[in-house]
Amino acid sequence: MQKQIRPRVLVTGGAGFIGSNLIRRMVDRNFAAEVVSIDNYHTGSPRNHVPDGRVRYLKGNTMEIAELWDEHDLGLIPLVFHLGEYARVAQSFEEHDRVWEFNVLGTKEVTRVCRERGARLVYAASSSKFGGGGANEHLSPYAWTKAKNVEYIRNIGRWYGLDYVITYFYNAYGPGQISTGPYATVIGIFEEQFRSGQPLTVVEPGTQTRDFTHVSDIVDGLLLCAAKGQGDGYALGRAEEHRLIDVARMFGDAVLMLPLRRGERMRGRADNSKARALGWRPKIALEDYVAAVRMKHLESRSLATPQGAGQ
Repeated sequence: MQKQIRPRVLVTGGAGFIGSNLIRRMVDRNFAAEVVSIDNYHTGSPRNHVPDGRVRYLKGNTMEIAELWDEHDLGLIPLVFHLGEYARVAQSFEEHDRVWEFNVLGTKEVTRVCRERGARLVYAASSSKFGGGGANEHLSPYAWTKAKNVEYIRNIGRWYGLDYVITYFYNAYGPGQISTGPYATVIGIFEEQFRSGQPLTVVEPGTQTRDFTHVSDIVDGLLLCAAKGQGDGYALGRAEEHRLIDVARMFGDAVLMLPLRRGERMRGRADNSKARALGWRPKIALEDYVAAVRMKHLESRSLATPQGAGQ
């Protein structure tokens, strides 16, 4: 039997939420001979590093990917997962220059390197561009730059033969999510508030919907798209709409409404038919995840309560 030759893989944003989960899965599955992470640690953290000799972590910006590639003698890497971009809507209004640097300039360089060095590019686009008859891509600097990157990659594919596949994330949550600060995820914020006994904060009107997808399912989708996908349109979402007010109430009844924010979209639901055609099936439902979080919290609180307390 011919021995299977495993590729080397590069992951931008490998010390971040989704990137670290992806690297962990590749290591567990013996997917790659070596995994190289390039991360500027803007939101990534050394705490997310996977302690395995097959993983190398390099600190740097994606704008410098060619220099990092040569400096560290990375050689032939046939597959690049590009996850290392700016990824928050509301905050992007305050950090326009950083959004431009990370999302436009950085992705241009990643795309150029993939084209020149013959690497297949798996790009993590954003579901924020969908809805509103296409108008939603103009709601924020983040949404706009992510939408323009998709156009750019598709054109580079047409003009120069870039081998690429474009995926779309829908409100990822799960282990390693950011739960505090300006870059926190919705479910991360709700979990932290629930654990600390605070009211759950919901941005008005509360009826806006999101399609929440567990990071484990997103990682499955990324690997499947890398192996079988081609071109644009792979939405990695459960195709379920949850109103934010209802999600908050899955955790508890104490809810505090916050004023409407700029860039807030009113609906989010994936058309995952193209990913499902590859065989992708999301396995983890939001309701089950929240129920497990609540149970774990109640059990830990029970263990922390002195015997006989309250009697």
